[in-house]
Amino acid sequence: MSMKTRTLFSTLILVASFACLNSACKKSNSPATAAPTLYDSLGGTVMVSDPANAGQMIEKGRLLIRNIIDSTIFVIAGDTAINGHFTVLLSEVGSGNLTGFMALSKNLTDFVAVGTGAKDYSYGGKSMVAAHNPAQNPRMNQKADNSDFNAFEVDLFAGANKAGVPSTTPALISVGKIVESLRSQVVQQ
Repeated sequence: MSMKTRTLFSTLILVASFACLNSACKKSNSPATAAPTLYDSLGGTVMVSDPANAGQMIEKGRLLIRNIIDSTIFVIAGDTAINGHFTVLLSEVGSGNLTGFMALSKNLTDFVAVGTGAKDYSYGGKSMVAAHNPAQNPRMNQKADNSDFNAFEVDLFAGANKAGVPSTTPALISVGKIVESLRSQVVQQ
């Protein structure tokens, strides 16, 4: 896996982990009232048509997260600073095999959705440390360093912008803080 791909994967996982750490649903003093989660601010559980799957519905929050994830993956694929982390994925996509891309998109979407407070999904993937360690994840080419992580953060915001979410959006700023909180788990060299 190229460095860029690894960095992208690391950043996405980092974002999801941060969200998971910082946006757990908090309850007010009234047992019937829960404070909105970060997932709620990203669109929440309102059902909308899924443009990628005709005739199916998707939660608005999950759709936005998936759009940001997919856009970020494409930004990373074109970023020579970090795409070397994802050579396996890029090779697969280049040969027309989208299985790895679709699995990565779903896994990262689940991770971020759960991390931001979604209740209808679960994340069953590797820990941040294992996902970014080539010894435990053969799809990763090499370990990430701080410059890789920095590049991933830039690409994440570029991906969000491509998905129509300005980098100044409070929810995206919160996600960015979550991602940054995962730096020590992702950066392993």
